[in-house]
Amino acid sequence: MTTSSQRTVDGVPAAAPEDAAGLPALGIDIGGTKVAGGIVAPDGRVLDTARRATPGTSVSETEDVIVTVVEELAARHGGELVGVGIGAAGWFDRTGDTVLFSPHLAWRHSTLRRDLIARLQRPLWVGNDADAAAWAEYRYGAARGASLALMITLGTGIGGGLVIDGRLHRGAHGVAGEWGHMRVVPDGRLCACGNRGCWEQYASGTALGQTAREVARSSPAAAARLLERVDGDGARLTGEDVAKAAAEGDPLALELLAEVGTWLGQGIADLSAVLDPEVVVIGGGVSVLGEMVLGPARSRLERALPGRTFRPGPRVVAAELGAQAGLIGAADLSRQSVAEHQP
Repeated sequence: MTTSSQRTVDGVPAAAPEDAAGLPALGIDIGGTKVAGGIVAPDGRVLDTARRATPGTSVSETEDVIVTVVEELAARHGGELVGVGIGAAGWFDRTGDTVLFSPHLAWRHSTLRRDLIARLQRPLWVGNDADAAAWAEYRYGAARGASLALMITLGTGIGGGLVIDGRLHRGAHGVAGEWGHMRVVPDGRLCACGNRGCWEQYASGTALGQTAREVARSSPAAAARLLERVDGDGARLTGEDVAKAAAEGDPLALELLAEVGTWLGQGIADLSAVLDPEVVVIGGGVSVLGEMVLGPARSRLERALPGRTFRPGPRVVAAELGAQAGLIGAADLSRQSVAEHQP
C-alpha cells in the first residue's frame, strides 16, 4: 500500500532517489516475432533475460505477454526495480502514452502506457524501439559522450533515433527518426508507406534482396552463384542470401552490398546537411556486415557531403550493443524518467 509520504511516479510507488541509484531497471524490446526482456544494471550490463513469442494480431494478448515477461524477470530478482521501459516498432505520440501505429503489431491509437501502468503498477517509459537503441548507444555504446548522435537502424527498413546534448529527441509529434522515408529517387520504387523512392527501398535488407532478384531476372548468368542458393528460383532470393554469398567472396554479392553502402552514404550526407551530427551509428541486422557496407558508405559520404572541402563530416561507426540495444535503452530511459520526477 502506498502511504501519503511514499514517493510516486505516474501514480504508482517508486523507489526513493537514494535507493534507486543502485537498483536495476527492466527493459522490454517488442518486435514482430518476439518480446525480449532484460534486467539492466545502472552501468548498462544485462543481468538476466527472458523472451516470448509475440501474438502480433491481438492487442490484449500482446499486453499479456509483456506483463508475463516483466513479472517473470521481476520475480527472479526480488521485485526491486527502478522502473520498466518498453520499446516497440511503431509510431508513438510525443508523450509515449499512445501507439499511433505499429506496422507489425495490432496497435492503432492504442493507450499502451496507461493500460500497462494499471497492470504493472511500476514507473513506466514507453516509446519507439529505434529511439531506445539510439539512447543505449549514446549511454553505453558507440556514441558515448557525443554532443549530437544520430543512429540509423538497417534491417527490413530503416529507422533510427537522435540524441542532442544528452537528451533523446522524439520530434514535435513523437515520430522523428523515420529516416527511411526520405525520398531519394523521384518516382522510384514503391514503398510500404505509400510514397515512391524512399531511402529504405535502396539501403536496407529488403532493398538488397530486391536488387538481387532484379539482377537474377535480367542477367541470370551474372547471378548464377546466387541462383544456386535458391535452386534457380530467383524470386526466392533474400538479402540474407546475398549477405552469405558476399561473406564467401561472390563478386556480384559484394557489388550489391557496396551499392547498398553507397546509398547509405548518400543518405547520411543528406542528413548531415540538416543535422550536422558528430557521429552516425549504424545498427540493425545489416550492420553486422561491417565494412562491406560501411566502407562504401564512408566513401560516398566523403564525395557527397555538402561543403566537404570546408567542413568536417560525422564519424560513421558500427553499433556496439547488438540485438540488446533496444532493451538496454528502454531500461535506462525508464531510469531517466524516474530521475526526472525526483522531488
